[in-house]
Amino acid sequence: MRRHGLSDAQWERLRPLLPPPPAGRGRPRADDRTVVEGILWRLATGAPWRDLPERFGPWATVYSRFRRWQRAGVWAGALAALQAQADARGELDWAMHYLDGTTVRAHPHAAGAKKGGPGPRPTRPSAAPGAGSRPRSTCAPKAAAGR
Repeated sequence: MRRHGLSDAQWERLRPLLPPPPAGRGRPRADDRTVVEGILWRLATGAPWRDLPERFGPWATVYSRFRRWQRAGVWAGALAALQAQADARGELDWAMHYLDGTTVRAHPHAAGAKKGGPGPRPTRPSAAPGAGSRPRSTCAPKAAAGR
């Protein structure tokens, strides 16, 4: 088993959860295990699809299978089924959850305000007192400038 590959036991659990190959249409489908291992390699490394090693077959094949199965809900269904199987075997602790912070992007403003800058901005008066006044807008029609 390679670094980002599946063991035989892992593959035997996953294989029945994948869609069967279509019968009688065109040429035979690329091997599911090779394609799934290519998908796992790409997701683990973060490399562009086009940089997929040749041992996984054409990158376009791996990518299109990934997208097709994603749209069809295959990955979500496989995850739910594998979680249910692991839970039935008592291998899941639902009280413990981890979140890898390296994949969670913070909003650009999350770093906070500049240090040493002016204090908090003064509050603006409510819009209610001016509700009866004429609307002000930068998009109001302007007189044509002519000479």
